Amino acid sequence: MIETFHLGGEGRLQADITNLGGRIMRLVVDGVDVVHGFDEAEDYLPERHLSDFGAIIGRYANRLAGGRIVVAGRVYSLPCNNGPNCLHGGPHGWQYALFDVAEATDESVELTLTSPDGDNGFPGTVRATVRYSLLGGERLRIDYRAESDAPTVINMTNHSYFNLSGNPETTVHDHLLRIDADRYTPIDETSIPLGEHAAVEGTPFDFRQAKPIGRDIESDHRQLKIGRGYDHNYVLNHPVLGHDSISLRCPTSGIALDIETTAPGVQLYTGNFLDGVAGKGGKRYSVRSAVCLETQMYPDSPNHNWAESTGRLEPDKPYTSTTIFKFSRL
Repeated sequence: MIETFHLGGEGRLQADITNLGGRIMRLVVDGVDVVHGFDEAEDYLPERHLSDFGAIIGRYANRLAGGRIVVAGRVYSLPCNNGPNCLHGGPHGWQYALFDVAEATDESVELTLTSPDGDNGFPGTVRATVRYSLLGGERLRIDYRAESDAPTVINMTNHSYFNLSGNPETTVHDHLLRIDADRYTPIDETSIPLGEHAAVEGTPFDFRQAKPIGRDIESDHRQLKIGRGYDHNYVLNHPVLGHDSISLRCPTSGIALDIETTAPGVQLYTGNFLDGVAGKGGKRYSVRSAVCLETQMYPDSPNHNWAESTGRLEPDKPYTSTTIFKFSRL
């Protein structure tokens, strides 16, 4: 059964969560809804809309090259739903799954999902847990956990599309973004990481000091041409709670978002492929009308040798990750 949960009562920060895809449907700051989505939970059914708005992504967020992974010496073929690659767990990923409700209060909801062995081609039976908690009237905390009965891969994130202005029909070009990352992972023509960690210094990818998202987005840089804007993973300098790794500011609404995370990376995606779909209240979500800040393992990690981001999940070592969205006023 599809259910929706309202967190925060009538406080300054409120969230509506549905167990369909574990999605954030609404995230309201001082009366301003700052995320894209649809009016009703049923609108997220794949037969109505194919979207990642607000969803929990799994088993593996972002792309896996060639729809292929090697686990414990065995090759597994995955469905390719993004050119030659498997994106966000395949065409029937967790964003369309119906999570079970383990616990729900006025301030938190815990959702669970059992992904059977062979689900979308992935090995091992995985039990995943996502807990949304409102803290202190200004923070939304997301705790991820996953356990498997066999070696497999995992990468969980939340895929909210943020526009802090309160007008989702405008672009986010004026939003000021800061990412505490000296390096990012360049991609090939199919958006798979090349394997290197490139320096952001002297490039349009340098967000170490806050700048408008739109300042360099049309630069004549090959990586921006490939992504049609920003659609790249950043290697976070300090992925720990208590440190604001990412900050977003909207000068028109005065709403500020700071993000703490234990994940090693964040995917910066500037809504380059939004196509004008009608969202809440019939408003159209056009190109670059939102920005996604997806805390994550690096894309295609299982096919690389990145010590800080393996993407592996072993039976004796559960996966855990935490991200906190903190809202305030400028």
